[in-house]
Amino acid sequence: MEAHKRSTGAMSEQRRARLRLEISREAARLFWEKGVAATSGDQIAAAVGLSTRTIWRHFRSKESCAEPIVLQGVVTLLGVLRRWPRQRSLEDHLAAELTAIREGGTTPPVDLSDELLAMKMIRLADTEPALRAAWLMACDQVEREMCAIVSERLERPAADLEIRLYAASAASAVRVLDEHIGAVALADEGFTQFADVPALARRYAAAIRTATGGAIGDPLDDRTG
Repeated sequence: MEAHKRSTGAMSEQRRARLRLEISREAARLFWEKGVAATSGDQIAAAVGLSTRTIWRHFRSKESCAEPIVLQGVVTLLGVLRRWPRQRSLEDHLAAELTAIREGGTTPPVDLSDELLAMKMIRLADTEPALRAAWLMACDQVEREMCAIVSERLERPAADLEIRLYAASAASAVRVLDEHIGAVALADEGFTQFADVPALARRYAAAIRTATGGAIGDPLDDRTG
């Protein structure tokens, strides 16, 4: 009976997450097409085919509807970094993972249209304080997760000050690069400048290496971090 309750609760949470993401997609499209100020909760609800009351059950404000779609890109990045083998350089790992994402070979699959919507919300965050808050919340999650990833890779405690500084520096480098790439890609109305996946991987890896003074990026042997 207890196992059944846990299973039912997990499924309910999954359905809730899927619904929040569906709402977020429509809200993000409306924000980009109409502007945040010109978009109402009623319009978001109509786009999803739900009641406005249901929207407010899942989100505290219309601007917070952007949070799940912004977090999609964060989840993708963190998943890539968690799968980083010790014996592989960051450049090689990112190149392999980004290629798999582009070709639809990842599990679970990455929706590139969600990635583009996330870029649009990050771009809007430059002028929309409420959306900026959502983006900075996502960046904070990256930093926290990065701390755990760096800690494990270098085999040092996550509470170590140097580990925390590496994580904060790497997360900041990723944030700035995400904002830059998003702005350029949207101005170019697509990703034509970033079709060279190895070059894109090198760009991210170089930013992380530079931000951490070279501490993060090299392959490691099995003896020490």
